[in-house]
Amino acid sequence: MTTGLPRRACLASLASLTVGPAAWLGLPGVAHAGGQLEEPLMDSVRTALSASVADLAPPAPLFATTEARIAYLRWLGTMSDRLRRAKPSWEVRRDFLQTVWYESKRAGLDVSLVLGLIQVESAFRKFAVSSVGARGYMQVMPFWTRTIGDGDPGKLFHMQTNLRFGCVILRHYLDRERGDLFMALGRYNGSRGKPPYPNAVFAAQGRWQFQDRAAEA
Repeated sequence: MTTGLPRRACLASLASLTVGPAAWLGLPGVAHAGGQLEEPLMDSVRTALSASVADLAPPAPLFATTEARIAYLRWLGTMSDRLRRAKPSWEVRRDFLQTVWYESKRAGLDVSLVLGLIQVESAFRKFAVSSVGARGYMQVMPFWTRTIGDGDPGKLFHMQTNLRFGCVILRHYLDRERGDLFMALGRYNGSRGKPPYPNAVFAAQGRWQFQDRAAEA
């Protein structure tokens, strides 16, 4: 993971580190990631973020109506088909997508955006490690475990923990940027204000958008 470099340079520098997932998905290039920068946090912000990552109960989706559950299952089936080549096992895909859906909704984020970010950050590799030490699906920097967790960076390889941290951090940056997603994504990558990384995530997001045609019929 190289901070603030143009996408082409990032992809070239990472070519020796990852092969497969991006190609399996039929997408150009490989993982393209950057590193969040450690910044001082107000005590109230640190406490709020710590509380946000503390409860790691298994992500069991709850639905107010049968129609909502059926819509979720249609989304799950569609996304599973798109992810099949990166994650051949149905059980692995199901657990991953369920957790992404749960953690995205919990943080108030668009699920397709989070999937696009994961594609760009790690090419869906659970144990991805960048050149600066960012870890897992959402390439979370280890300092976050000291700042708002229990200090154990090894836990960032746990699927739900990694997705929880990544979503909470992105939500935090989005709030700091007053809802400006372009700037929030740049902050997530450590390249605030520069377009290559946000543009890469927005482009990847398109693959994971879901139009429920059955509900429209």
